[in-house]
Amino acid sequence: MTFKSQTEGNNYLQIATGILIVSVLLYLGRSLFVPLSFSLLIACILYPVCSWLEKKKMNRTMAIVVSLLLLLVLGGGLVTLMLFQLNSFFGEWPALQIKLQETMVMVSEYLTQHMGISLEQQTQWLDDMRNDSSTKVLPILQTTLGSVSVFIVMLVLLPIISALILYQRSSLFRALHAFIKTMPAADLRDILHQTITTYYNFIKGMIKVYLIVGLLNSIGLLLLGVPHAILFGFIAAVLTFIPYVGIMIGALLPMVVSWITFNSIYYPMGVILIFTVVQYLEANVIFPWAVSNKLNVNTLSTIVVILAGGIIWGASGMILFVPFLGILKVLSEKTKGMEVISELLDNKN
Repeated sequence: MTFKSQTEGNNYLQIATGILIVSVLLYLGRSLFVPLSFSLLIACILYPVCSWLEKKKMNRTMAIVVSLLLLLVLGGGLVTLMLFQLNSFFGEWPALQIKLQETMVMVSEYLTQHMGISLEQQTQWLDDMRNDSSTKVLPILQTTLGSVSVFIVMLVLLPIISALILYQRSSLFRALHAFIKTMPAADLRDILHQTITTYYNFIKGMIKVYLIVGLLNSIGLLLLGVPHAILFGFIAAVLTFIPYVGIMIGALLPMVVSWITFNSIYYPMGVILIFTVVQYLEANVIFPWAVSNKLNVNTLSTIVVILAGGIIWGASGMILFVPFLGILKVLSEKTKGMEVISELLDNKN
């Protein structure tokens, strides 16, 4: 083995060791790093708006407040859509109860006639299930309340942290430059500018994902004959921002409406099939393609980093690690010795 090949082997070993150490630190510190990462994401998205307002002679504090209010209006619109869907669902609840009772009677008759299970046995099973579930209600309720409490606290803290990052961005830049003394201020400023651009490209890619998923959902529901297909399709597309749970909430109302409209269980099953296929395409094809093109990284790297983000940070990591990948691409292009990583992530064939 030559000295050059031995040196290259040591370099690759150092890179692998560095990746392992960073992954462990990210996993152990996820309670701190996840909210900070979301705050940084919000700050980067709002920075161009704040900068534009400041150029229009608005002071920094007021510019930050206006930017956050714009974001609040957008978030409020999404929440309103969700509440509208839940309200419509509760409006259909009496008819749904009748359908559920009819279905339970049919299942009970089938079990009695074809499987020889008497009504007494079925009643005993239901009682046992009810008793078992009652013992598990308190732990589930405690976990749910804890999760809701953390979510509410984060909902309050994230805008505050983002506002502080925007307000103190000049001092944060000076501190970062003092930490990286070997890098000229102009180069550091260029990297930060490209980082903000990366976040914007990520948001543009997500908008493209929502449009494509909403269109596919709507086409599937139209072919199935579900009323208000376009409305349901695009609401479900927007709700995919909430990993796993969002698509379930989005599918709930069209399932109920199709069941009541057509009086057949096959139509809700068709809705489930449509949303499952579209969700699979969104996770494995549409999202990597749309976002990868915007971030100028290849689809394979995007899929791998989504999986890694899910392992390390859960659902939050599946969202945050994608723009992190774009930032890594920017850093690898600007930093000497990281050409291998840049080539590995490049979107060129």
